[in-house]
Amino acid sequence: MKKRAFLQAGAVATAGMAIARPASAQATYNWKMATGWAGGPLMDIGSKAFAEKMEQLSGGRFKIQVFPGGALGNALKVPETVKNGVAECGHTWMGYDWGKDPTTVLFGGYAGSFDSERMLHWLYQAGGVEMQRQFREETEGVISFPLGIRTAEAFLHSRKPVKTLDDLKGLKLRTAGAWLEMAKDLGAAPVTTAGGDVYPMLERGAIDATEWGTMYENISMGFHKIAKYIIYPGVHQPTAPFELVINKEAWAKLSPADKKLVETVAKLVTIEFWLKVGQEDAKALDFYKKAGNTIIELDPEVQYLGRKIGQDWADKVAKENKYPWFAKTLQSQKEMDALWKGATGWRSVKVRD
Repeated sequence: MKKRAFLQAGAVATAGMAIARPASAQATYNWKMATGWAGGPLMDIGSKAFAEKMEQLSGGRFKIQVFPGGALGNALKVPETVKNGVAECGHTWMGYDWGKDPTTVLFGGYAGSFDSERMLHWLYQAGGVEMQRQFREETEGVISFPLGIRTAEAFLHSRKPVKTLDDLKGLKLRTAGAWLEMAKDLGAAPVTTAGGDVYPMLERGAIDATEWGTMYENISMGFHKIAKYIIYPGVHQPTAPFELVINKEAWAKLSPADKKLVETVAKLVTIEFWLKVGQEDAKALDFYKKAGNTIIELDPEVQYLGRKIGQDWADKVAKENKYPWFAKTLQSQKEMDALWKGATGWRSVKVRD
C-alpha cells in the first residue's frame, strides 16, 4: 500500500512538472518599436499602450521599447524601418504612403471615408482587417494590423479665420496623405512635414494653418497657443485608423498563441483608443473656449464639396486601375456603406441639443 501511494504521488508530481514546463519554457521577446510621433496621445494611448498591454498580458514575456519619431529612421517611413529590421515593429498612419500606393488612404481614412463607427465595423466585421493584412504583406513585405482609430479630426488650427471657400484660397496649410492633392481643389496651398516640425512652422508663419488630430489630441500639441482659430469639422479626415507594422521575420518566430495575442492586444488598444478620444473630444471645445480661441464651423458648402472631392478622387483612381488593391478595397467599403445606408435614422433617436 505504501509503495502504491508513493508511485501515485510520483505520477502526480511528474504530471505537474509536465504541465508547468511549457509555461516556464515560453519564449521571451525584446522588441523595438519605431513610431511616427514625437509624443502626445498617439504615443501614450497608441504606441505605449500597446507595449504596456503586451507586457502585462504576456506575463512579462513581451518587452517592447518605444522610440519617438525619427529615432530609428524617417518618421514618415516607419514600414521601411520595420521591413529592414531596424525595429521589430512600428506604429504609423498608413496614409503617409499614399504617394507610393493610394490604397493606403482607404485603410487610413480620407475625405470620402465613412465615420469611425462604420470604419470599425468594416475592419472587424466586414473583412477590412484581412484585406489590410494581405495588402501590406503583398506590397510592402510587412505584417499589418489596425492599432488605434480617431474620431473626426479638427479641420484646422489656423492663424487666420477660415469658413468659406474664399477663405481657403492660397491658405498655406500642413497636411498629409491624399488631402495634399485634394486640398488644392479647394484652392489651398498644402505642404507636408513630420509631426515634430509642425509647431515651429506654424509659430514662425511658414504655414498659415495645420491639421493634425482630433480636438483632444491637439491640446497636447499646443497649436491653440499660436493659432487663434479652430475650424471644424474635419471633412478631410472623418476617421483615421492607425497601423501596427511587424517585421516578417520577427512575426515568423512567434508561436501561434503569441501571434493571436498580438492581434488581440492590437484590437483592444484600437477600441480603447477610440473610446478615449471620443470622450476627451467632448471636453475639448470648452477647453479651447476658456483658452481664448475662436471656434468656427465650416460652411456646409465647403463640407459637401470636400467630401465630394474625396469620393470623386477615389472613383477616378479605381477606374484608372493602376493599383491592384485599390478598386477591390474601395468596392468592399462601398458595400459596407450601402449596407449601413439610412443607419442614422433607424439607430438614432432625434433629440434637441
